[in-house]
This record gives sequence, structure tokens and C-alpha cells, in this order.
Amino acid sequence: MIIEIGEGVFRKAARWTTRRIAHVPDDFQISANESSVQFQNDDSSTGKWLTHLRELGLSGKHIVIEISVGMLLNADPSITNKLLKFRDAEIEGSIDDFSTGYSSLSYLKRFDIDYLKIDKSFVHDIASDMALSKAIVMMVRKLGLNVIAEGAETYAQKDSLLAAGCDYAQGYLFSRPVPKKEFERLLKDANESEAGR
Repeated sequence: MIIEIGEGVFRKAARWTTRRIAHVPDDFQISANESSVQFQNDDSSTGKWLTHLRELGLSGKHIVIEISVGMLLNADPSITNKLLKFRDAEIEGSIDDFSTGYSSLSYLKRFDIDYLKIDKSFVHDIASDMALSKAIVMMVRKLGLNVIAEGAETYAQKDSLLAAGCDYAQGYLFSRPVPKKEFERLLKDANESEAGR
């Protein structure tokens, strides 16, 4: 069922983005998680997603595909080919849940990835282990990737992430998961605040 569910979620996210695109900054992106089952299933889902974006007239630059770090450790050529197809359509790729369990970063160089999401376990310990956090961020950025920290819940964590050189953060500090209408209101408020500066 995950393939059908994932297909529906992607289509819904793409339609929502198409409707909102005139009201958001040009670099606005929606992230869509693609499960390993979806990604390793066959090539048809990738083609369907790209066709759907073309039908909506939506540029791929507004979409980020998130895949798990474990998929790259045992990747076959089909995964590389899918990532390249996304890249050709301007869709960026993100690695989710990077943690100490995956000590080698060498495999990241083999794939066309734009973002690496650091697991929230790092964020929770960042104030007490700034040296490790800075080292991880530095290594990832040396590979040419942007760093996203998951699980930011306090201003102290946010300040530590900025000090470590992290590019982006997500977590309850900014917002808990909310329904579509509330998210649109948050987005509108943020745009108005930015315009007022």
C-alpha cells in the first residue's frame, strides 16, 4: 500500500504547491518523502511523478525528494538513475536521518544529493558536544551539501546550530505539524513579516 499512498501524497503536495506558488518566494520548496519500497519498486513511479509535474506546469525546483540514508549504502544502478532523472527535472535530493550509525561519508560523493538531514539525536546533544556537531557539519559542507538539522526545539539549540554552521533547521521551535489551512496561515504571516523588513 505504501506505493499507492506515496503516489497520492506526492500528487497532493504538488497540486497544493501549484496553487500557492504565486504567493511564496521563488525558492520555496516542498519536501516529499519517498520510501525505500517506492524508490526500489520500479521506474514507473519516477516517470509518473515527472509527468504529473509537467501536467501541472510546476517546475521541479520547488520539489525536494527525501530518501533514507540506508538506501544509498546498498544502492544499485537503478537508484543512481532515478536520482539523475530527478536532477534533470531540477528536483533536488535530500538524505534523511543521517546519524552516527553511518560513519562513512564517502558514499555521498557517488550520488547526486543536495541536502543531508542530521538526525535529531545530534541536535539534542549539540550544546554539550559542539566539537562533534561542527565536525559533522564541516565534513558534509566540504562535500558540497547543504545541512538540515532535525528536531530543533529550543532557541539555545538554534543558536548552537548557527554557530556550528548549519544551513537550515526544522523542528517544534518553528512549528509542530499542522493542518493545511494553518500551514497556509503561517506561510502568509512569514511572507508579510519578511515584506515588512
